[in-house]
Amino acid sequence: MQMGTLWLVGMMGSGKSTLGPALAERLGRDFADSDLEIEAAQHRSISEIFDTDGEARFRDLERETLDRLAGRDLVVSLGGGAIAQPGAADWLAREGTVVYLSATPETLLARLGDCLSRPLLSTLDPDARVERLRSILAERRDAYESAAVRVDTDDLAVDAIVDRVCRELDALADSPLEREG
Repeated sequence: MQMGTLWLVGMMGSGKSTLGPALAERLGRDFADSDLEIEAAQHRSISEIFDTDGEARFRDLERETLDRLAGRDLVVSLGGGAIAQPGAADWLAREGTVVYLSATPETLLARLGDCLSRPLLSTLDPDARVERLRSILAERRDAYESAAVRVDTDDLAVDAIVDRVCRELDALADSPLEREG
């Protein structure tokens, strides 16, 4: 199967940044985290970019970063909202294989901890954070579910998630449509 760039998408806390390096190692690829790439290029945190320049500027920087990473033999962890931007889901699918790592809002919140570095959650109390995660997930659901591969990460260890993603990628490679294409 010609996977192209392997894009990991999902909500903040779904495991993209933790799973990405392990998956890249298993597949013999390099790993990149789009948020870390942006922070390195801008010499400031994502939170600072949101606070100073706003979400629209962050999304421009995100798209520039994805353009630069596309077409390379990489596993790339994307920010939670990247795939939900206009035209992004189709573009990501053309540029590689999209893997959606899903988790419940409760699991996401447990993994996120204090949320201080999460601009969309940092100012909310814990109860409001769960509701905000539900709302964001509902807004992005169609984009996430357009992924070629979907793996539920609730209650799974990293190795188990890597195994499941690899099985799903193998199954995708063996599909009749993939063989014809």
